[in-house]
Amino acid sequence: MSRRLNANRTVGVEKNLWVEFTQLAAAYNTVNLGQGFPDFSPPKFVTEAFCNAVSGGALMHQYTRGFVSGFICQRAVPISNILVTVGAYQALFSAFQALIDEGDEVIIIEPFFDCYQPMVMMAGGKPVYIPLRPVIEGGAVRSSGDWVLCPDELASKFTPRTKAIVINTPNNPIGKVYKTEELQMIADLCVKHDVLCISDEVYEWLTYDGAKHVKIASLPGMWERTITIGSGGKTFSATGWKVGWAISSGHIIKHMKTIHQNTVYHCATPAQEAVAQGFEREHELFGTPESYFQQLPAMLHRKRDKLASLLESVGLTPIMPEGGYFMTADFSSLKVDYKDQSSSDEPNDFRFVKWLIKTKGLATIPVSAFYSPEHSKDFEKYIRFCFVKEDSTLDAAADILRKWSEGQ
Repeated sequence: MSRRLNANRTVGVEKNLWVEFTQLAAAYNTVNLGQGFPDFSPPKFVTEAFCNAVSGGALMHQYTRGFVSGFICQRAVPISNILVTVGAYQALFSAFQALIDEGDEVIIIEPFFDCYQPMVMMAGGKPVYIPLRPVIEGGAVRSSGDWVLCPDELASKFTPRTKAIVINTPNNPIGKVYKTEELQMIADLCVKHDVLCISDEVYEWLTYDGAKHVKIASLPGMWERTITIGSGGKTFSATGWKVGWAISSGHIIKHMKTIHQNTVYHCATPAQEAVAQGFEREHELFGTPESYFQQLPAMLHRKRDKLASLLESVGLTPIMPEGGYFMTADFSSLKVDYKDQSSSDEPNDFRFVKWLIKTKGLATIPVSAFYSPEHSKDFEKYIRFCFVKEDSTLDAAADILRKWSEGQ
């Protein structure tokens, strides 16, 4: 064809970080601590629920309505307030498509999961960025809680064109869990300027060291202006099931339903049933040692600490996450030559990650990829590791790091 094929909405959003680094990791047969998914099975009670659903009769193989549970949100009403989606990804897509119009400004707090930016742009919106900045006291940054927003800088980003702000708590990649007072600062600005809040809370059950997850929708004036995004895949370690949801008041959800019914229309019935049964079980066991919501973060807390020790052993400075799947580390103090000519035009963290993959067989992700071009240069000294892995995977990474340390 002589005419241009691609629609304008695809211009500028063609590149995808995950495609590039997944292919590179596979090509070098690496130990992969880059991608954010467990390499262990979901708990037996949800896999059994999935199997039972598949063999549970004709209706389990047909269209169904989305499940709902008061355990997810006490204010949610079936059909009216919850939209079940094909993973949290589609919940985010539905929110941006339904609520953001041409020229609307959307504030995105950095670092951010990389789909926010292209989804805003495809909806015709304009991303406006504000970074969390590390507060350094007595040397290097050691905790994700040390990354904070500047209140004045945040306030300056709100204009008459601002339609929404996107937050992610616990945050990917740094693992920050927003404190109530930080969320209240954001909420006050949303109320003052009549702005929506899209709150990505897919790691809500994974917090460490006493950090508490707080839903911004629970703060005064926020229920009617917040879209809370959740994930069955992250909740029950079953990311391939692609069950997510958006929770909001009816006057918002109805617009997201319009996008949903005209794109995917429906999500897999057996996977919904299995996740629903998982929540029902957790509702009964919540707060007890048998609860998966107690067991999973306890297990990951141990894996987190193990990875931190490994990284320190080779001179990396880990930033301890308060929640989530990931740990970032500062590699700026390392005395290694990773700047080969083939990647000379790339950011330092991209070059370091590629060197690590090619020469050490260990895959990670560059953190500057989670920033806008205007701020990424300030954060090129960090890389992201995923610790939601089998001990055997972490042990294999440990062997690589140990050999590296001995060879320096």
